[in-house]
Amino acid sequence: MRLSKPQQLVSDDPTRFRVVAAGRRWGKSTLAINEMAKFARMPGQRVLAVAPTYKQCKNIWWNDLKSLMIEKRWAKKINESDLQITLINGSTITLRSSENYDALRGAKYNFIVLDEFADMNPVVWYQVLRPTLSDTQGHALFIGSPKGRNHMYDLWLMAHDTEDWSSYQSTTLEGGWVDPEEIEAAKRDLDERTFEQEYEAQFVNYAGVIFYAFEQDNVQAWSGFADQRTPIHIGMDFNNSPMSAVIATKTHEILHIFDEIEIWGSNTNEMVQEIRNRYGMNRQIYVYPDASGMRKTTNSGGVSDHIILQNAGFRLVADSTNPSVADSIASVNAMFRSGSGERKLLIDPKCRSLINSVTKWTYKPDTRIPDKNSGHDHMADALRYVTHRLFPLQVKPKTDYVPTTHRHVGGRPV
Repeated sequence: MRLSKPQQLVSDDPTRFRVVAAGRRWGKSTLAINEMAKFARMPGQRVLAVAPTYKQCKNIWWNDLKSLMIEKRWAKKINESDLQITLINGSTITLRSSENYDALRGAKYNFIVLDEFADMNPVVWYQVLRPTLSDTQGHALFIGSPKGRNHMYDLWLMAHDTEDWSSYQSTTLEGGWVDPEEIEAAKRDLDERTFEQEYEAQFVNYAGVIFYAFEQDNVQAWSGFADQRTPIHIGMDFNNSPMSAVIATKTHEILHIFDEIEIWGSNTNEMVQEIRNRYGMNRQIYVYPDASGMRKTTNSGGVSDHIILQNAGFRLVADSTNPSVADSIASVNAMFRSGSGERKLLIDPKCRSLINSVTKWTYKPDTRIPDKNSGHDHMADALRYVTHRLFPLQVKPKTDYVPTTHRHVGGRPV
């Protein structure tokens, strides 16, 4: 398989355990398949590749791996249901997910790939897979994009100066497979931390305030909602205390939060009435609510919160599940300030509860888990729902760029 310079640098490294942090579309799956084939070409080898989910095993590796084995005429038997290929030299390549990691215990392997290790339970390596390499003195390749400073970061850092270990860090640009102009476009669209993590393969420290991109420049008065012909967009979080809503208008690429509603000891019917009292009966109103309202209610009548909103004549915009918390937080931060410095999410200064929430909502210590016990999450959740729906995060670059020459800096050992 054709490798870029950073990929080749990793492939040529004879170190027993290699840890690679790489940006999006760097070519991680290509390198992984190349390494599986490299070890399996030796007779009698047992090669295992592990991804966080079964779907990822199928989508990322299986078809390309089969094609390579057939092209090289190495395949003796291909087991579609078990995701296993037996080679004519007696080697086997097996794909597994880490979801049921106990099923991986007890075997012996010569080489293991762990793809997106940051998304796995660290037990998969330390307690389950590491012992399977002991009898064979086997090798392992950890490869993936960073997810904050979790166990992947700890392993990558440890590998800097530990015998039999090596670390690599390489950006999407250095990978050479994505058009530099597309990377610059992503930098304009994403918030700074997300761009650094997804494209520059940085282990971003997520400690502290969640909406770090919010600054006083995002606080601006707005009167553009006065025209009754202007649609209103409402993000809503369902709780009895408080029922929370942020009220916005959308002007081109700018989202103006001009009002908020916070009602304690309340329910969805009272929220509907408050919205009607403030903005009238004839206005076009879109509501982006908590997905849980499809199944439950804050009212005693037994009708779901979503049905109450629809019966009130509001246009409901909701999926069966809420968006990823991490993605929706990144969407809000990107709107507060993109990587290129643009501010597209503005909050009227009278929205005191919302401003208090975005300035005080934090992660739990040493995690990327938002603190839901602080009381600052309800308004913030309402903001996440409407912002992510109207301006969803885009982190997947186009892949139709094929460079005529590679212009690599890196794939550098750290």
